[in-house]
Amino acid sequence: EVQLVESGGGLVQTGGSLRLSCVVSGDTMSTYCMGWHRQAPGKGREWVAGFDSDGITHYADSVKGRFTVSQDNAKHVLYLQMNSLKPDDTAMYYCRALYSYGHSCGEFGHWGQGTQVTVSS
Repeated sequence: EVQLVESGGGLVQTGGSLRLSCVVSGDTMSTYCMGWHRQAPGKGREWVAGFDSDGITHYADSVKGRFTVSQDNAKHVLYLQMNSLKPDDTAMYYCRALYSYGHSCGEFGHWGQGTQVTVSS
């Protein structure tokens, strides 16, 4: 059974930094397109950053230049380094693993339970 467990969330002031981690067990990360999503109170879940099936990183415009996604395949961990945090970044952050098919990412996969990030003004 594939499991994704996030950690690293917390309360931080505007301008601060956090690093989120997502430990993957039950399968190899190379099988998936790994990424991060978030959901703020009262809003839908939105994509934040991730890898495509060719291992190239992509970012939502709202976080570009501030967040960096990376992964350590040997340790089975996905990271999200978040710098220059803003109150609008306050959300539950979810790790996800979408099945990879050749040069494309599928629509189905696995999700973690989330880790809360709160940025105070």
